[in-house]
Amino acid sequence: MTRTTFPKGFLWGGAIAANQAEGAYNVDGRGLVQTDVTTGGSVDTPRYTTFIDKDGKPGKVASMGHMGHIPEGAKFAVLEDYYYPNHDGVDFYHRYKEDIKLFAEMGYSVFRLSISWARIFPNGDDAEPNQAGLDFYRSVFEECRKYGIEPLVSIWHFDTPLSLEERYGGWTNRKLIDFYVRYAETIFKEYKGLVKYWLTFNEINGTIMFMEFGGDNVPDKAYQDAYQHLHYQFVASARAVKLAHEIDPDYKVGNMICGITYYPATCDPADILLNEHKWQQNIYYCGDVQAKGKYPTFAKRLWKERNVELDITEQDLIDLREGKVDMYTFSYYMTNNVTTHTGEDLVGGNFSHGTKNPYLTYSDWGWAHDPSGLQYYLEKMYDRYEIPMMVVENGLGAFDTVEEDGSIHDDYRIDYHRAHIKAMGAAIENGVDLIAYTTWGCIDLVSAGTGEMRKRYGFIYVDKDDAGNGTFDRTPKDSFYWYKDVIASNGQKALEE
Repeated sequence: MTRTTFPKGFLWGGAIAANQAEGAYNVDGRGLVQTDVTTGGSVDTPRYTTFIDKDGKPGKVASMGHMGHIPEGAKFAVLEDYYYPNHDGVDFYHRYKEDIKLFAEMGYSVFRLSISWARIFPNGDDAEPNQAGLDFYRSVFEECRKYGIEPLVSIWHFDTPLSLEERYGGWTNRKLIDFYVRYAETIFKEYKGLVKYWLTFNEINGTIMFMEFGGDNVPDKAYQDAYQHLHYQFVASARAVKLAHEIDPDYKVGNMICGITYYPATCDPADILLNEHKWQQNIYYCGDVQAKGKYPTFAKRLWKERNVELDITEQDLIDLREGKVDMYTFSYYMTNNVTTHTGEDLVGGNFSHGTKNPYLTYSDWGWAHDPSGLQYYLEKMYDRYEIPMMVVENGLGAFDTVEEDGSIHDDYRIDYHRAHIKAMGAAIENGVDLIAYTTWGCIDLVSAGTGEMRKRYGFIYVDKDDAGNGTFDRTPKDSFYWYKDVIASNGQKALEE
């Protein structure tokens, strides 16, 4: 007899983000966020952030959505003659009841989504929240509760209101801490009794990871801004955690890390040391501050390497100690090889790049397929922090074909999730306190990196193409029914296949 691995009450579900799924970007008083001024792209062409310069001329700069920087004196702008895929998303704003019903049919016990800050406070610093935005999310959460689905809510998912970016300089300004905490307090109070699980910042470590794409050419000033940006987000997160516990002792608040497992490409001691330093900079730095409540010892080395001098107050350090997260949550898509040697075959995706691993296969977007890396990451992080863990993003972006009869046969997606569920099961057997799994995304949505629709993750197909054409109708794929059976068996179906 096969031993039951996943614990009773394990939370199974899926995940979306407001800016990639909701659409309705200018409806019911919502303010703009940076994805609203970010064009479509592809695996071969960048997305662009659009603007009007100080002389009134339209322009664009290559960007990674929320990471775009426009010229001094320019203003973000939605321009004619450009396609902005996030404007419509997959119209979750108008179809959420239909979508949640489909999630319930799959048997979800948890649904991860984000609140768009700009729906609640359109400018970020408004005197009063936008009632239409509050009402929308209340209706979404009530719909989840109707089916016994637990909402898992990200407070910030790359969607700082544009007004805060333009008027205050975004997260390099300490004032954003108070704006964020006020926003968090508003939703903590508004949705008390409807939401139990919260995540403060999505893939918070992406701020530092992104720097690696510039190689050695990134100036120290960029690192200064990035580390300062992170510090203010750490303090905002910590204050939000403490406030959440005061408002409702039953609230459970987690961080959210872009989880990438790093391997040394060779047994050269230089590669071993470089690999450890990658873990420290890209993974441990953010995890330690949020889960341990203090900066790690190697932080001073990281700052010194880039001449970083942070604005840190004594109260900040107290806040960090008092605002430790209750659970460690992370995304996982791939692993990355690290080497000091040159001339290697390079690959990359999702804020990472490195040398090709000859023992792994890669997706059409250059992402390594490595379920064992998920088990390794779970065991490594649980040993480090010893708090409950959630895998809150995991999925395969792939091309899907709609057959003449309307069916979508996505065995490759089933194979991907089966392998990763088995890896989670092995980690649980080895003592990891894993409590939830939300796949990315449960329904097709706009790709964050490329803006494409053809890079599909969902168990539910959305009829929309890369140019925004389509009916937006929903169609379950083969993986929908497979995952339904997995959930019904509490994971046993995946373990036994």
